[in-house]
Amino acid sequence: MLSALLLQAGMSLTTARTPAGVGGPVSGYWPVMVFFAVAVVFPVLPVVLGRFVRPNLYGEAKMRPYECGIDPTTEAHDRFTVRFYIVAMLFLVFDVETIFLLPWAIIFMGDDFSFTKFALLEMFFFIGILVVGYYYAWRKGALEWA
Repeated sequence: MLSALLLQAGMSLTTARTPAGVGGPVSGYWPVMVFFAVAVVFPVLPVVLGRFVRPNLYGEAKMRPYECGIDPTTEAHDRFTVRFYIVAMLFLVFDVETIFLLPWAIIFMGDDFSFTKFALLEMFFFIGILVVGYYYAWRKGALEWA
């Protein structure tokens, strides 16, 4: 069917060519191949070059567990007190909750003043809850280290 249409148009299957300036079917994949080559060479090259540049022998001081100059006095798997985890959780809670201030500030900069008044009152309520939670944690002694 295709050959009959091509013969009517004055072409044959062997003489059908691509227009000038357009590459073959593989030329469309050159950017992908170059990107893949760069993606492979970029992380491998520093590792290979580092193998030849860095020293192969380390001194006794370099092989110690800590390089800060203080000898370790306890084992690596000692337990931490619960207070450490409480302070860490409080930090995460207050840190994540204060991230909500950024979208509020972006909305507050808007032109709709009726909504910004509502957003302002809502944010004062939100900050009030944060202050009450911080005061509660402080009174319970959760922020004390010793």
